[in-house]
Amino acid sequence: MKKTNFHTHCTFCDGKNTAEEMVLSAIEKGFDILGFSSHSMYPFATSWHIPVKNHKDYCATVRDLELKYKDKISILCGFEADFVEGLCCPDKDAYKDFAPDYLIGSVHFVPCKKGFFEADGNSLSVRTAIDKYFDGDVKKAVQRYFEIEREMLGNCSFDIIGHPDLIRKQNSNEPLFCEEDDWYKQEVIKTAQAIADAHVCVEINTGGMARGYMKSPFPSPFFLEQLFKLNVPVTINSDSHAKDTIDYWFEEALVYAKQAGYREIAYFTKEGMKKQDI
Repeated sequence: MKKTNFHTHCTFCDGKNTAEEMVLSAIEKGFDILGFSSHSMYPFATSWHIPVKNHKDYCATVRDLELKYKDKISILCGFEADFVEGLCCPDKDAYKDFAPDYLIGSVHFVPCKKGFFEADGNSLSVRTAIDKYFDGDVKKAVQRYFEIEREMLGNCSFDIIGHPDLIRKQNSNEPLFCEEDDWYKQEVIKTAQAIADAHVCVEINTGGMARGYMKSPFPSPFFLEQLFKLNVPVTINSDSHAKDTIDYWFEEALVYAKQAGYREIAYFTKEGMKKQDI
C-alpha cells in the first residue's frame, strides 16, 4: 500500500515544525505521498491561520520542497479551508490564484445571530458560549454545527471534508451531549447523506488522539458505518501539527475502516482521487 497523509500542518499556521521538517519526517517514516494543508480562511485569518499575505509564500515553499525531494516522496500543496458563511469558504474558485492540488473543507466556527463558539475550543469556553449565545441549549448548538457542515457541503467545491464530527471533542472530558440520542444520530445520518451528495472524500482523522483529547478518531464508528452504506470514500489522515505524529495510529485506522466495512482507501495525486485495496 501507498502510505499517504493529506492533512499536515506546519509553521505557516499553528504547526510546531517547518514544512521541510515535516517532509523529512515523512520520508523517514516511509511515506509515498505527503499533502500539506495549512489552516486558511482566505481572505481573512486568525492567529492560527496562514496570514493573508503569506499564502503565496506557503505555496512557493511547498512547491520548492516538491522539487527538492521529488526522488524520495511526492508532495502536494493544499489548504484546510474554513467555512464561515459570508466570510470564507473552501471553494476552488476562491483559491484559484494559488492553484492547490486539493482542498480540505472544515467547520471550526459555529455561529448564531448572537455570537459563535469554536467546535474544538476548550470545554469551558464552549459551554460559556452555548449558555450565552444559544440560551444554554446544547442540542440546538450541536444541531447548528451539523447544519453549517451541510451548508458547506451544498455550496462549496472541495475534495475532503475534515473531521466531520469535530463537535465530539466536547465529550472528551465531561460529556456535553449523548451521542446515542436519536436526535444526534439523525444529524449524523443527514450529514452523511449530504457528504455523499457532494461527492467528497471523508478523512479518518487521528489528530485528536495524537494530541491526547480523543480516544477514537473522527468520525465515530456509527458515522463511519453510515458513510460506508452510502459508498463515500475515506482516506486516513493524521491532522499532524508536529513531525513525530505524522503517522499516528495509521495501522489501527486501517482496522477501524475495515470494521465499518471498507475494503478500499482513497488517496490523492495531481490527477485527482484514486483508491487502493486494504
